[in-house]
Amino acid sequence: MAGAARAARTARRSLYGLALITALAIIGIANHKLHWGRKISPHAATALHAATPAIALQDYEVVIDAKPIPGAAELSGITYDFDRDRLLAVSNDGPAEVVALSRTGEVLERYRLEGFDDTEAIAYMGNGRVAIANETLQRLNFVDLPPQSGTIDAKGSPFLTLGLNMHRGNKGFEGLAYDVAGDRVFIAKERDPRQLFEVDGVAASLGGRLQLALQDHTDWIDRDVSTGDLADVSFDPKTGHLVLLSEESKELVELDAEGHFVSSRPLAGRGSGLANDAPSPEGVTMDADGNLYVVSEPNLFYVLRKKP
Repeated sequence: MAGAARAARTARRSLYGLALITALAIIGIANHKLHWGRKISPHAATALHAATPAIALQDYEVVIDAKPIPGAAELSGITYDFDRDRLLAVSNDGPAEVVALSRTGEVLERYRLEGFDDTEAIAYMGNGRVAIANETLQRLNFVDLPPQSGTIDAKGSPFLTLGLNMHRGNKGFEGLAYDVAGDRVFIAKERDPRQLFEVDGVAASLGGRLQLALQDHTDWIDRDVSTGDLADVSFDPKTGHLVLLSEESKELVELDAEGHFVSSRPLAGRGSGLANDAPSPEGVTMDADGNLYVVSEPNLFYVLRKKP
C-alpha cells in the first residue's frame, strides 16, 4: 500500500511538472507571438491599407475618346446628376451655360446662365440643386435646375464666398465635388497656391440651419500631389476617396479619405490610351457605376471604364 501511495504521488508530481512546463511553453509562445506581432505591425498596416477598396485609376481604359459636344464652348467642369442618371457640364464662354448630357455624351438639355461670371466648376447636390463656382470671386452659387431647358438666374440665389488667398487672374476656384451623405463640398483652388478646402453642413445651412464648418486640406496636396495645378475634384461615395484632375500635368490622382496618395493615371502620352493627348482637361466626375468622365476645352468628352 505504501509503495502504491508513493507511486501515485510520483505520478502526480510528474503530471504537475508536465503541466507547468506546458504552461511555461504556452506563455513563451504567446510572448514570442506578441513581440513578433509588434515587429511586423508596420507591414500588417501596409497590407491592411492595400486591402482597402480603392478606385485604382491605373485599371481604367478609354471607351469614348475626345467626342465633340456640339454647340458647347470652353467646357470647364462636369458632375453626375444621380437623380436623373445624366451628366451636367458647365461652360464659361459664348454664352455660359449648363449642358445636360447622356452618359455617352449626347446633349439632352441646355440651361443658359444669367448673372454668372467666370463659371469654372459645378457639383450636383441632389433634388435638382447644383453648386456653381465663380473662379475669380471664389464664390459658390446654389441654384435649382429648371425641369427642362431654360434659364438659371444667379440673382437672389444663396451663395458662399471664401476669399482665401485671393489672386488676380485666372487662379481661383477651379473644382467642386459634393458628398451627399456627409453634406460637404470639396473645393479645389487652381494654383498660387494649390489648395483643397472642405465645407461641411452646406445643405443643412441652405435649409435654414447655419452649421457651416471650413476645413483646409492643403496639407494633403502639398504632401501627396505633385501635379502642376488642380483643375477639378470628384468624390466617390463607395470608397470615400477623391479624384483630382490636373490640367497642366494632364493627370488624374486618387487620394484616400485621409488624403494619402492611392493611384494615378495620365491623360497624355502612350500610357494614356488616348489617340491624342487631352488638350486642356478641365473637369472630372464619376457615376454610380464607377465610370469616369472627363471634359476638356474646347468641347471634348471622354469616358473611362474600369477593366473587367
